[in-house]
Amino acid sequence: MKKLHLIFIAVVAIVAQCYSQNELNALTFDDCQNSEVFRSIRNNTRILKYTAADGSVFELGDTLVIGVPSGSITSTTAAGAGNTVGVAKARSRTRDSFTTIIMGRPAGVGSVLNAMAGEAPENASANMQGELVVIAEMKVSHKGSRKKPLALTILLGEPNGRAFGINKYMSVVDYEKAVLAGEIRSLNAPITRDEAIAKLKEAKDLLDLGLMEEADYEKVKAELAPVIMGQ
Repeated sequence: MKKLHLIFIAVVAIVAQCYSQNELNALTFDDCQNSEVFRSIRNNTRILKYTAADGSVFELGDTLVIGVPSGSITSTTAAGAGNTVGVAKARSRTRDSFTTIIMGRPAGVGSVLNAMAGEAPENASANMQGELVVIAEMKVSHKGSRKKPLALTILLGEPNGRAFGINKYMSVVDYEKAVLAGEIRSLNAPITRDEAIAKLKEAKDLLDLGLMEEADYEKVKAELAPVIMGQ
């Protein structure tokens, strides 16, 4: 019993240390890659406003959208083989899951206990795809030593304040990696070149079908051309 009490105290101390952090009003992706900037920033520093690599800007309370899971998890269980007593065979089941989004807080008590038990954090499952989530907290930490660039971790809650099952929050462990993997996106993210091409093609189809005026098509074309041409 005394041993469990000491373990609990140690966990609380670790969590408290994780949350004893500095705070910055704003930070950009370029800052996170610039050694003259990131070397002066401590791990677990809170960020109030962040400008991502794709140019999207968001703050605490803004809404993000969960994208498509880019990974999978295979679980294996043993099941009895027919009516033969004492004989079992392994059954494997593979399901889609997110690689950059986990359930709960990265440094929460549950995650710390899992780490102490040698267990990995629980990845978000595919049923979270398309969920609208609100930014509850943003923090940056070095990808290794203080000489390494910073990664942005985002704590996500539901817009209506409900919990994700038994978990109050989800966490994006590295926002920029999550964007590249298609696992999360900002509602105000600039349109990509592929999206611009698709939108222009759609406008051209509407024009050919007589469902769009020539002037409206030219307006859409003028708006999308700089994105497509990389200007």
